[in-house]
Formats: sequence, structure tokens, C-alpha cells
Amino acid sequence: MPRSLVRSLSWWSLIAVGVLLVALVVSLLHGSASLASSAHADRLVVIKHEHLMMLMRDGQVLKTYRVALGRGGIGPKVRAGDNKVPEGVYPIAGRNAQSAFHRALRVGYPTPQQVRDAQRKGVDPGGDIMIHGIRNGLGWVEPLQRYVDWTKGCIAVTDGEMDEVWRAVPDGTPIEIKP
Repeated sequence: MPRSLVRSLSWWSLIAVGVLLVALVVSLLHGSASLASSAHADRLVVIKHEHLMMLMRDGQVLKTYRVALGRGGIGPKVRAGDNKVPEGVYPIAGRNAQSAFHRALRVGYPTPQQVRDAQRKGVDPGGDIMIHGIRNGLGWVEPLQRYVDWTKGCIAVTDGEMDEVWRAVPDGTPIEIKP
């Protein structure tokens, strides 16, 4: 790199580039094997405090993914706008191939009971909770996505991982989200 370019870059720029390179190398070194194209999950389990999502079949783990979660923290979703991921068991209630993010599977939150509980508290329970990939057009952040909780209450994986999940998880599959 020419010295004039190095001098013109601020220290912060150099640090940011270094962090990005380290994250990219770590992501490449810790990549996991692809899920078999014939694999089909009958359950998903998310363990929020470990930032893990597991695709299960007959009680066995098919594949484990590192996930980013809602930026509202680890506690359970209480109301719209709290940016938290709900806890409980829900069905995968649909899919959106035209999402603003790389594919999206809808989590069936809130349940009728959660709606009633929220009404009693005078709050909106929120909704639109998804499992999705990276925001369309921002694929370059993919190596970093799992190191920061950045969603508004959703569960995020990389785009390649989302392709696997999309293929392996049929509508109606239960997802259990644990603290």
C-alpha cells in the first residue's frame, strides 16, 4: 500500500479494516458443512442466550446455526417496538420470498393468549417476527452479522444459511424459542 494512502487514512479506518478482515477470516475458518438437500426439519429450537438455532428431525440435530437476535436484549418480547425476540412455541406460519431481507419465514407470534395478555396490560403485543437472512443489498456485512444483535425482534442467519432453512423447514413446523 502506498505510504501516502496509509498516511491519509485515519487510525480508526485502519482499525475498522483490521476488524473486518479478522471477522471475515474467523467466519471462513468456522464455516460449517452444508445441510443435505434432502434434509427436512420437524422442529426448530432457538436458545437465545447462546445465540443458537437448531434444525431438528426425530429428536436429532440436523444442523446448528449461530444467529443474531433482536437488539432489545435477551428477555422475552412484551410489546411492539421492544426489539426483543418472543419466547415460547409457535408454528412457522408462512414464508416471504419477496422480503426486504433474504427470504423470511414467519414465526406465528403472537398466540391468541399473548394477544389477550397484552390487551389486559393495555399494550400492543407486536408481531411480524421472522427468521431471515441479511437485508437485501447489504450482503457485504454477512461475515459480521452474527457478532451483533441487530434485528427488530427477528432471528437472523446468513443468506446461504437462510437458503438451507427455507428448503428444510416446511410451513407449520414448530419453533421453540427458549431464553
